[in-house]
Order: sequence, then structure tokens, then C-alpha cells
Amino acid sequence: MSERDDIFAQIAEQIEPFNKKRVALTEGTTFAGDLEWDSLTVMDFVAAIEDEFDILITMNMQAEIETVGQLADAVQKLKADK
Repeated sequence: MSERDDIFAQIAEQIEPFNKKRVALTEGTTFAGDLEWDSLTVMDFVAAIEDEFDILITMNMQAEIETVGQLADAVQKLKADK
């Protein structure tokens, strides 16, 4: 399993409690559209991801991240930059 696969799996675990509709997660799953998250849910989820990976996701980055795959890429980059 690659580091990227590992990150995706960890993100999927973090999504689970917020995934009320039990949407099947893929690289292209969107937070707003597929998961139907409101801004408060997104904030709670981002905090959980930041804690899980010990990273900081800026508001600018959050605005650009629309899918689970994009989030996994961002986490991988942030971890590499540490």
C-alpha cells in the first residue's frame, strides 16, 4: 500500500462518522454534492483531519478542495512539506 493509499484510507475513516447517507467513497466523491455537508460539518471534519495528520489546512486550501481525492493529495503534500 502506498503512502497515498494509506492517507486515503485514514481520510475515509475520518469521514465515516460524518457520512450520514453512507455514500460510497471514491477519489471523486465531493463533500458538498455527494456527502451533502454544510459548512459546520466541513469545519468539524477539517479539524479532525488536522488532528489525525498533525497538519494545518488553510482556508484558501479548503476552498480549493472539493473531492476526497483532492484532500488526500493536499494531506500528502502538507505532510511532505513538514
